Amino acid sequence: MTALKPILHHIDNIPSHTGKFKPEKSSVYYIHHRLRFHISSAKCALWWIIFLSLILMLFFLSPTSTTTPRRRHRTTISTGISNWKREIKLSATPCSVRNHVVLVTGAVGFIGAHASVALKRRGDGVVGLDNFNPYYDVTLKSARKSNLLDPEGVFVVKGDINDGELLRELFDLIHFTHVLHLAAQAGVRYAMINPNSYIKSNIDGFVNLLEVVKSAVDQPAIVWASSSSVYGLNSKVPFSETDQTDQPASLYAATKKAGEAIAHAYNHIHGLSITGLRFFTVYGPWGRPDMAYFFFTKNMMNQKHIKIFEGANHGTVARDFTYIDDVVKGCLSAIDSAKKSTGNGKKKKGEAQFRIINLGNTSPVSVHKLVRTLEKLLKVKAKKKVVLMPRNGDVPLTHADISLARMELGYEPSVDLGTGLKKFVKWYLDYYGDEKSSWR
Repeated sequence: MTALKPILHHIDNIPSHTGKFKPEKSSVYYIHHRLRFHISSAKCALWWIIFLSLILMLFFLSPTSTTTPRRRHRTTISTGISNWKREIKLSATPCSVRNHVVLVTGAVGFIGAHASVALKRRGDGVVGLDNFNPYYDVTLKSARKSNLLDPEGVFVVKGDINDGELLRELFDLIHFTHVLHLAAQAGVRYAMINPNSYIKSNIDGFVNLLEVVKSAVDQPAIVWASSSSVYGLNSKVPFSETDQTDQPASLYAATKKAGEAIAHAYNHIHGLSITGLRFFTVYGPWGRPDMAYFFFTKNMMNQKHIKIFEGANHGTVARDFTYIDDVVKGCLSAIDSAKKSTGNGKKKKGEAQFRIINLGNTSPVSVHKLVRTLEKLLKVKAKKKVVLMPRNGDVPLTHADISLARMELGYEPSVDLGTGLKKFVKWYLDYYGDEKSSWR
């Protein structure tokens, strides 16, 4: 109605007569009289033209709706997420003498959630980024966010590391001192089903992140997740960082090996400080459902068979199981000991730190012992089916040499498998309930 006021005001000011013409009676009588006796008058015709013109003006100038159409925007920090800037900045504000501000990618993942909480609790500024990939139960990822991250004040931006525009806006908004890059497509066997997801996340996504980081005026140091799977068909044990890693046994392993090579190139060319951590079979509360200890627990609780792999000639399959708290301590130590990047807005000013470090427990445990421990904790007898390990990327043994981790990070794992599984089982029963039908 506001838009009509100038027009209506103009209509109100139109004189009731033109020239020398003066009506002798009331307006109604006058109009009736003129229509009846003087319809052919030129002045009357002019009056009607003016009157009809004003009516048409009112019709076409009137707004058709009182609601302004809503424009569709791409979700970015500057548009759709603009209301979150305050929470992001609050989450990124450090309250310790370290003054670290860390971007954690894959923040609602297993390791990412635990690491984000540990960083926040010690006073670091933390901002999470995660695309809530549906590779496994997204409900579990959301539960990590609501039960672990939200109570600690860790803000998580829902987005993908392949979204360069989103990353640039985050780096424009926050001055990150470190990036803990844990986002990746995980799992060895799934690579045979969806290989492109590994290329998109583990290679394309990593390069996209490095491109944004290298352009920062004050480049942050990067700590990122490699994997023990890069050792592939290596027969020398324990696995050392100096061993050859040119025989990957899975596409997942190949993408992690490629990531190490890409990281070295960006370190050499752009002066990025990069530490790669080779994780060895991480387990614990809030873990990944695709891991053996997790789905063994699930099937045993539901009286279902579990497959136990054996190597050739009935060889034992064993893993260097590493408890989540030990891995998180290693991640935090890697951040604290990381040296500054030497680049400045793409220009390298000197040699930068580059490290590849094992994070394991250095005490491999056979799958048979894993099952026996779970039977004791769950008070159920496993229905075991022993099968030959398929050629799908799995290897018979992982065993970490952690000498370098001890020297560089002061790393010393302290949780044995029995203690760690006890904590996991307690969480599992609390989270899913102890009913036999849980998690069907």
